[in-house]
Amino acid sequence: MSALVNVAQQPAPNALLDQQQYLTFMLGGETFAIGILAIKEIIEYGNLTEVPMMPGYIRGVINLRGSVVPVVDLSARFGRKSTELTRRTCIVIIEVAADEEKQVIGVVVDAVNEVLEIPTEEIEAPPAFGAKIRTDFIRGMGKVNGRFVIILNVGNVLSLDDLALLEQAQGHDMSAVSGEAAG
Repeated sequence: MSALVNVAQQPAPNALLDQQQYLTFMLGGETFAIGILAIKEIIEYGNLTEVPMMPGYIRGVINLRGSVVPVVDLSARFGRKSTELTRRTCIVIIEVAADEEKQVIGVVVDAVNEVLEIPTEEIEAPPAFGAKIRTDFIRGMGKVNGRFVIILNVGNVLSLDDLALLEQAQGHDMSAVSGEAAG
């Protein structure tokens, strides 16, 4: 696997509160965003190893430079049909903090758009109803050029229960994964 973009950064403790840069991407025809400080890199889709007994939204695992990284299909996680694979399908590698530990997870998206600066005053609270995904998955609604971008709350999309499942996935015999060429 080749890295398309490498954006690994170490966030300052209060950086997430003042964060204004977001990676935007497409999922099922809608534009979503994740805070750039959570993004480690973006890679092309491929070399997934399926893991038995995992929920449908967990596509499998990849070998990322010797580390086993679980890959979640965001569309399926939102209760929609699985992401259709195209030339532009990517895996966004994100770092999620949970209980003082960090977990690296890949999320499948239709296509990556760009990094946008969205001023804090242009971000509204999540809608109480009417969203096509659970409202606790939404951190806010960013206004960009007269349109809304759904800013995801990565910690809720990949909840602690989900992280426990992902840890179990990493505990399985991953000889097939670790034997692949590192990306």
